[in-house]
Amino acid sequence: MSFTAFLDPILGPLMNSMPAPYNLLLISFILTGIITLAYKFFTDQKLMKEIKEEQKVLQKEMKEFKDHPDKFMELQKKALEKTITTFKESLKPTLITFIPIIIIFGWLKTYYTSLGNPSVLFGLSWIWVYIIFSILLSITLRKLLKIY
Repeated sequence: MSFTAFLDPILGPLMNSMPAPYNLLLISFILTGIITLAYKFFTDQKLMKEIKEEQKVLQKEMKEFKDHPDKFMELQKKALEKTITTFKESLKPTLITFIPIIIIFGWLKTYYTSLGNPSVLFGLSWIWVYIIFSILLSITLRKLLKIY
């Protein structure tokens, strides 16, 4: 059984029940919600908040010591270490959500290709509309759920 055959009965009626771009907005909201919740529950939010605060302090100190190369490089090294820690923390939810997202994107591509790949909103294809919606929704959800 292909993923398209599996997702058609689930997502097909949802997509056909409302006009574009509202159906894509709903799919964007669902996927962004899943990704955001995975990020919240599979990262150490306390650690992420601490790192974010430490990075702000380091950036301020780096501005103060921009004329002192040795101290600046030391601060830059600390900032890089914090960035690497943040990357390691965020890798787990990325890996967890990657496969389902790729499958759903494949289905969306097939869905819109079968319609003749129409413009969904203001002449933009489905992928650009999804990207715009997901960025806006992600910013909003992260603020509401206090995700760092």
